[in-house]
Amino acid sequence: MKTICLLAFVSSLVWPVASALAETPGLGGQVGDTYEITVDRESSQQRTDNSTSSSHDKDAIVERVVAETADGVELEYDLPSDSSAEDRASNWQFPVRVLKAPGGAIQLLNQDELKARVDKWLKAGNMTRAACGHWIFTWNAFRIECEPESVITTLRAFEVGPAPHEGGLYALDDALGPAPLVRNRLDSDGATFTAELKADPDAVRRSRAEGDVVVGEIMRKPVTLEATLQVRAREEISGTISVTLETDSAGNVWRRTKVTKLQIEDKDGNTETDTITESVERRLVSKGGRS
Repeated sequence: MKTICLLAFVSSLVWPVASALAETPGLGGQVGDTYEITVDRESSQQRTDNSTSSSHDKDAIVERVVAETADGVELEYDLPSDSSAEDRASNWQFPVRVLKAPGGAIQLLNQDELKARVDKWLKAGNMTRAACGHWIFTWNAFRIECEPESVITTLRAFEVGPAPHEGGLYALDDALGPAPLVRNRLDSDGATFTAELKADPDAVRRSRAEGDVVVGEIMRKPVTLEATLQVRAREEISGTISVTLETDSAGNVWRRTKVTKLQIEDKDGNTETDTITESVERRLVSKGGRS
């Protein structure tokens, strides 16, 4: 993960997670299948004074379908096989086993193992539980997570969403309301669906305010969320969110691309144009345990 701009990176960390309106998750796999899921995020900002900033980061995990039960699908998630020893040592959340229910709820199956792992991780980093929940900056900014349940939020960021259908409503936490999906392509390889939504100014303000709190903590100049919300409340915000879902021949989503374009004007009339592109891709790498 490479970070060019601290402010832009923190903004991507606190940006609301998208959630499609649907009853069941689109796993589209069979027992023994293994998938690699990647999340690629790019953001850029351009301001009135012609100053610019940008950030880019890419993450990947591996998903293996372990079993199908009456309660849902048992899945195992881990870092890619080519992850360095340093990457594995710095990430206590993986491997993790979960049960994903038909409604999309996720239940941890190896919680005790994760609890033991985080204690070793804190000790190796010369940290105590007092550090939990705080933000620090080393080669990038990250929040010190200590609770096993925190991995569920991580996994949500790697979801591509359920199987779509034309006319179905698609919703996002950071949009004013749902929008219908439009099918733009249909052939033997699959289909492409798009939805155009309006950004929710209040959600954007809150995200930016939360980013201000994070930066204040990292820079050791703490500010409260209430104070940053008051500052951000003076901003005029408008924008659009475009979502593209690409499905395979079975109708399962294998790639979701979300492009957010925002225009922000502060109380002094200075403007900022933000473009945030997030692509989540889920690809089969081995089937039934065979490469």
